[in-house]
Amino acid sequence: MLRRTRQMHNTLTAARGRSARFWIAAWCVASMTLWTAGCITAAIRPPSDARCLTVSMLLTGYCNCGKCCNWERSWLRGPTISSGPHKGEPKKVGFTSSGTEARHGTIAADIARYPYGTIVEIPGYGFGRVEDTGSAIKGDHLDLWFSDHDQAQQWGHQRKPVKIWLPLKR
Repeated sequence: MLRRTRQMHNTLTAARGRSARFWIAAWCVASMTLWTAGCITAAIRPPSDARCLTVSMLLTGYCNCGKCCNWERSWLRGPTISSGPHKGEPKKVGFTSSGTEARHGTIAADIARYPYGTIVEIPGYGFGRVEDTGSAIKGDHLDLWFSDHDQAQQWGHQRKPVKIWLPLKR
């Protein structure tokens, strides 16, 4: 009788574990489907009445890691800026200098030349919008956001012709 009770308990426990894994997997698939369907992310497209320029630019890649974004983990205060005039200040990882969340299409640029909101089309990457800056980003240089460090490293340093639509002045 005791053996049979243990077997039933083990069977129920295994069934509960499978059920929980099933619902977690279903939630993950549903979330990814919504994300890739565009329900969560808006497509970046240039305005129809804007003038397009083509400029040869240096293109590099970056991600949210501390190596790419100049932050380190502080056990007392969480992520902090590693160096520069704001060293030691809290860093909101995954967010750009304009306050948006970094995602595919997020571009870092020299905002004196290409202000926030500038739309770009990059061969091999797609459309993007200037939403970030970087200390090493000067002149005709763009830094493209990737979801992980390996992808950013694979992109490397490239020089390509980039189509640019500057924001309209109102």
